[in-house]
Amino acid sequence: MPFPDAVKICLSKYADFSGRARRSEYWWFFLFNVLVSIVASIIDSIAGTKSGGTGLFGVIAALALLLPGLAVGARRLHDTGRTGWWLLIGLIPCIGFIVLIVFFVQDSHPDNQYGASPKGYAGGPGAGGYGQPGGYGYPPPPPPSGPDYGQPGAGGYGQPPQAPPPSGPDYGQPPPPPQNPSGS
Repeated sequence: MPFPDAVKICLSKYADFSGRARRSEYWWFFLFNVLVSIVASIIDSIAGTKSGGTGLFGVIAALALLLPGLAVGARRLHDTGRTGWWLLIGLIPCIGFIVLIVFFVQDSHPDNQYGASPKGYAGGPGAGGYGQPGGYGYPPPPPPSGPDYGQPGAGGYGQPPQAPPPSGPDYGQPPPPPQNPSGS
C-alpha cells in the first residue's frame, strides 16, 4: 500500500477501532506521525512557541493524531489475531514497546474474528490483496491461454521454455569402451 493511501485510510477511519490494518498501512501512518512531529517542531522553533520539550504546534499535532494512531494500532493487532487491548502493554516501561513492535511487524493472519484478511487471502499467501490483481477493487487477472498452457515442460504458463531432450544413437546408452591408440 503506498504512503498516500495509507495516510488517507487512517485519517478517514479516524476513530474506527474495528477491522484490520496491514503492516504497510500501520508503518506508513507511523512515518506520517514522525514527519508531522518534525514539521511541528520546526514551526514551533520558528514561531517561538517552543518552551522546554514540546511547543504548542507539537502538542496540537500529537493530540490530533493520537486517536487515529491508536485506532490503526488496534486494527493492526486485529490483523495479527490479537485484541486491541494489547495496546495497553505499551504502558509498561521499555518492555511494553518492544512487545508491541514484535506484534506490529508480524505478518497478516488469514481470516479471523476481526474480519477478512486485508491481503485478500483466506488460507495462505498468493491470492490478491490491496493493489494486486483480484484484490479489493481490482478485476481478477485473465486466465492464461495458449497451446502450451498446462503442459509440463512445454513452456506453459509460468514456465520457461525448455529444450527438447537430447537424441541420437548414444542417448540412454553407456559410452563405448575407449579405443587403444596403438591398434593392438
